[in-house]
Amino acid sequence: MAPKELEELRTQLNELGEKGFITPSMSPWGAPVLFVKKKDGSLRLCIDYRQLNKMTIRNKYPLPRIDDLFDQLRGAKFFSKIDLRSGYHQLRIREEDRYKTAFSTRYGHYQFTVMPFGLTNAPAIFMDLMHRVLKPYLDRFVIVFIDDILIYSKTREDHKQHLRETLQTLREHRLFAKFSKCEFWLAEVKFLGHVVGAAGIAVDPSKIQTITDWPTPSSVSEIRSFLGLAGYYRRFVKDFSKIASPMTRLTQKDVAYEWTEKCEAAFAQLKRSLTTAPVLVLPEAGLGFLVYTDACYTGLGCVLMQGSGVVAYASRQLKVHEKNYPTHDLELAAVVFALKTWRYLLYGEKFTLFTDHKSLTYLFTQKELNMRQRRWLEYLKDYDFSLEYHPGKANVVADALSRRPSRDTEVVTCHMMHEYGLLEAATIVCQTEVPIETQVMICAQMRLQTVSTQRVSEGQRNDQSYSRFSELVRSAECTDWAETTDQCLRYRGRLWIPEVPELRDEILQESHRSRFTVHPGRTKMYHDMRRHFWWPGMKADVSRFIRNCGICQQVKAEHRRPGGLLLYRFLFPDGNGKTSLWILSRITEDREET
Repeated sequence: MAPKELEELRTQLNELGEKGFITPSMSPWGAPVLFVKKKDGSLRLCIDYRQLNKMTIRNKYPLPRIDDLFDQLRGAKFFSKIDLRSGYHQLRIREEDRYKTAFSTRYGHYQFTVMPFGLTNAPAIFMDLMHRVLKPYLDRFVIVFIDDILIYSKTREDHKQHLRETLQTLREHRLFAKFSKCEFWLAEVKFLGHVVGAAGIAVDPSKIQTITDWPTPSSVSEIRSFLGLAGYYRRFVKDFSKIASPMTRLTQKDVAYEWTEKCEAAFAQLKRSLTTAPVLVLPEAGLGFLVYTDACYTGLGCVLMQGSGVVAYASRQLKVHEKNYPTHDLELAAVVFALKTWRYLLYGEKFTLFTDHKSLTYLFTQKELNMRQRRWLEYLKDYDFSLEYHPGKANVVADALSRRPSRDTEVVTCHMMHEYGLLEAATIVCQTEVPIETQVMICAQMRLQTVSTQRVSEGQRNDQSYSRFSELVRSAECTDWAETTDQCLRYRGRLWIPEVPELRDEILQESHRSRFTVHPGRTKMYHDMRRHFWWPGMKADVSRFIRNCGICQQVKAEHRRPGGLLLYRFLFPDGNGKTSLWILSRITEDREET
């Protein structure tokens, strides 16, 4: 140790000895000591008990879930926080076990008479003690996490009484608090890395500062450390698992460490998401919940809401075998994931679950289910909820969790976005980014090249029907026809496409084969086109075009009604050496006998 550390070691050993916390030891055990710097710059004496912990039988007393603790605070307006003074040191160790806590220093060999920090069973033992002491008040107006005690109340009078009862109980059990770390009568309190108030729960800005100042990871262990710290606040971040997926991949086995631009983008996005995390409402039983789920082949996402406020976000990446699920099973997996995640809130409550997969709403009346669906259906029956369809375009909350837009520049040729999209070759260069604070898509750049509007106008004037339609435009009695500022004629608001084969074929091609249409059927394609375009015989042209589409003929299933029973008189051979052949044409259904 450095001279400064040795001086600090001597001072702290003297203090511990004067308090009776340590005594000289003759133990065969001996753990090393080290110092860790505190926030205020002072040094904390730590003892490395790793070898002792390996041989210790674990105490399985459960530590409470942080989310469960905060959910008890709904409706509270007054808070007080009590921090026990060196909580572990208030528990004595049996004399026959003290030799196990021995540690070696330059100034001698010592052992503890009280429970030291660093023992694997220390948190569980102290948590057990606090639950025994404050058991009458737990989940009524007190929550405890090891040595941190939070008292909460809805009214000022109640809080006064709750404080009196809690402090009196601590006095009776001779548990002492550190007054400098206690806070009383607060409207908003910092507790376990969160800020809790009447409005809800938010992240503690002082804790987030550590994350924002985190340097770029240079090893797998540093990635795990960062994700572990950031993951503590994952309930505040939409799409946490998919944002972190490039970094998570580097922690897998047999994956070479290579910090790419995607990893850097994910690293920066997590920092931004945590610094702009929203305030989550605290759930209240009996008011009902809304659950939105969505799934895609990159992950599952769900949102828990109460009223118009968000209670929590949840998401996870797909497992290897889940990537082979059909869409129906994947959407059902998102539902099961949401119910398992928030079971402690949803079980026994009536709620509404929204999905953007319409066929999922018929799950409870579906007759044929595979084994996986049957197993999940049995799990769903434990909950009292209604399953409703919510279109994907409206279900933007959960969609944001399961679908993270790519940050890469994408160049697309867009024609079906609007009526003039079919007439103007629009090359859109867009960089999509979804900041947490706005949750909107930003189109960075757009370039349009007008190439066909003039062709339509010229084609109309060269068409034989132009003079007849122009007279209808000028006629006061006819209101179906009009001429717009672009010098194009319209029929009932729809653009009249003249008899120019190249122009009509271009529209048919884009309406059927572009990336925004994907080979629709005859009826759908016609109805999509008639909203913007019109020409005589357009429906027949659509039918003819689809009949000549090779992809549709090869891929799409036949929807003809199957033929009935063969009701026809057969001719049978009337002697040896004679045959009778009956032929039926599948296309013309003509019959021929020979």
